[in-house]
Formats: sequence, C-alpha cells, structure tokens
Amino acid sequence: MKKTQLILFALIGLFLISSCKKDDDMDPKTMKSITLNLSGLDDLGSDFVYEGWLIVDGSPVSTGTFTVDANGMLSKTSFELDEMYVDNATKFVLSIEPMNDTDPNPAATKILAGDFSGNTASVDVAPVGDFSNAAGKYILATPTNGADSDENSGIWFLDLATGSPTVGLTLPTLPDGWMYEGWTVINGTAVTTGKFTNVMATDMDDPYSGSMALPDVNGSDGFFPGEDFLMNAPSGLSFPTDIAGGKAVISIEPYPDNSEAPFTLKPLVHDIPAMATDHTVYDMMQNLNFPSGTVSR
Repeated sequence: MKKTQLILFALIGLFLISSCKKDDDMDPKTMKSITLNLSGLDDLGSDFVYEGWLIVDGSPVSTGTFTVDANGMLSKTSFELDEMYVDNATKFVLSIEPMNDTDPNPAATKILAGDFSGNTASVDVAPVGDFSNAAGKYILATPTNGADSDENSGIWFLDLATGSPTVGLTLPTLPDGWMYEGWTVINGTAVTTGKFTNVMATDMDDPYSGSMALPDVNGSDGFFPGEDFLMNAPSGLSFPTDIAGGKAVISIEPYPDNSEAPFTLKPLVHDIPAMATDHTVYDMMQNLNFPSGTVSR
C-alpha cells in the first residue's frame, strides 16, 4: 500500500512539473517593432531625451528613448514592443523628457503626434499648436534709456499703426511645457529678448535693458515682449549696437529649457533691413518648416 502511494505521489509531481513547463512555454510574448522616420528634431543636449509613446486604449505605453545629434540624426529608430501594444495602438506621441526621469507618464512637453491609419502614423507638431495664422510686427527702439538715444539697439514686438503701441504678435496660446522666446541675431550671434506666454505683456527677462522703466500700456501686464541691448553684452558683442541688418526671430522653446540657442520651432522670422529706421513697423514672415515624419509598425 505504501509503495503504491509513493508511486502515485511521484506521478502527480511529474504531472505538475510538466504542466508548469508547458504553461510557461505556451505563452511567450510576441514582439513587434515600430520604426521612426522623423526629421527636423533638435539636439536636446545632455539633460533631456526624446521618448515615444503608443496610445493603447487611451493609455500611454513607452516605446523607449533616443537622442538626436547636431546633424538631426536619431540615435535609434527601431523599437521592439509587445505585439499586443503595437497592434492595438491608435496614436503615436513624442515627448521631451528629463534624462534621468522617474515619472512613468509622458511629460507635458509633447512635440509630435499623429493617429495610426493602418500601419502608419503621420506625425506633426499638432500637440504644440496651429501656427497657420501666425503673424508678427516689430519696431526698433530703446525705451529703457529714454528717447532718441541708440534707438536701433532695441527691438519690441508691437504695432504702431494707430500711433500708440498695440499688440504686434498673433500667436496661439501654448500648452503646458512650452514658452515663446524672442531673439535678435546680432553679428551672427542669437541674443534672447526674453521668454513669454502672453503677447500683450512684458516678457520675463531683461538682462540687457537700461535703467528706465518701460511704459505701462497694458495695466498690470506692463508693455510688450522685447529688449533693449544696452548693457551686459554677451562675449564677442558690445552694447549699445545697431541691429539693422540682423534677424528677428520668435521661437517656441521647451520648458524647462537647457539651451541658450533658439529651438527648432521658429514660427516667425524676419531679416531686419540693413537701412532699418527706428519706430518703423516691420512685418515678420511665417517659417513653418517644423519637425514631422512617419511612424510605421
């Protein structure tokens, strides 16, 4: 009797072990790749990376991170994921993330997105905004050192068509994770005029302005975005200067931002006339050559 029981227990054990092995072998994950074909992305430096996301049943699934070099080349273009996620994804999103990110969710700074149609998603900067109606005006002036002094050493994004300063920029409100920044290219060097989110308010920075206060034309919002280049000149430049012949730029910057150069998104640009005169209104031009591409599965 005891011998029969031992044999029975041994057979049961072998059956359980065999069943476990079969269960493990029967359900391996099937992997499937997605391939990115993207152009126009900027090098993010050492503090940030790009991260792709598939939207599956309304929830984000990370496809992995990559960097972009100074020539716009992606460090990685193909990513392996569980076939279930790849096949059921309805959308692809690309975000900008901190290099050592502990948050499992996408950051607010989303730069590209697009819906899958069959096995391909065409992606563009829709998460940032629609810039088809973007427009801008500016004047040269230096209100922070008084009238009629070095007037070609400052730029202000406003309109004087009515005889008084009014809003000069037509731009959409940006989502979280992005800010506008004005720039002037002076002797080949891009110099910031300050970051802003409100086109009818003084911007957040005035590192080069003079000591006089800006006119208060918008109540608590103050003046308009812009800057006088009068002091604290960056290396290689001297202030006051004459920015005629340079370039005026409005960029869209990721926030937070670790770069002192304009980001790849520059919806408005203009070559400042070589014979530009102060307090003359100049119109900026659209520059909508933004990053884009496809994601295939």
